[in-house]
Amino acid sequence: MLKTVPPALTPDLLRVLAAMGHGDRLALVNANYPAYSRHERVTALPGVSLVEAAKAILQLMPVDDLNEAPAYRMVPEGKPDEMLEVHRDLQQVLDAAESRSVPMKALERAAFFELAATSFAVVLTADNRPYGCFVIAKGVVRTA
Repeated sequence: MLKTVPPALTPDLLRVLAAMGHGDRLALVNANYPAYSRHERVTALPGVSLVEAAKAILQLMPVDDLNEAPAYRMVPEGKPDEMLEVHRDLQQVLDAAESRSVPMKALERAAFFELAATSFAVVLTADNRPYGCFVIAKGVVRTA
């Protein structure tokens, strides 16, 4: 155990977050997402909800503020304006962590899979809510 590091962050995930650079993307996905068949760098968080994982990750990882859309959410086909409970939950976590309104763009399943394929890594959570899949771009840590 380490002081001030959320217990949901495993040593493997801490290494991934530290290795990411500005603009690298992290896919944060639900238990239904085919992570192992689509990605080489997968960190599983068994028993950890999407919200809990996001809160822990965003305590350490800044969200890009130079990108028009630093976050993306998966939505059902033909429903680009769909805003599900899981989407609202993550939006609240993003906004609270960044103390600002973080733009989040909707992507239908196929487009989401294409974007997620460009992610530095995938964090597989235990959340089972449909369309609970997100991609977040890492920002920079600014010094005073």
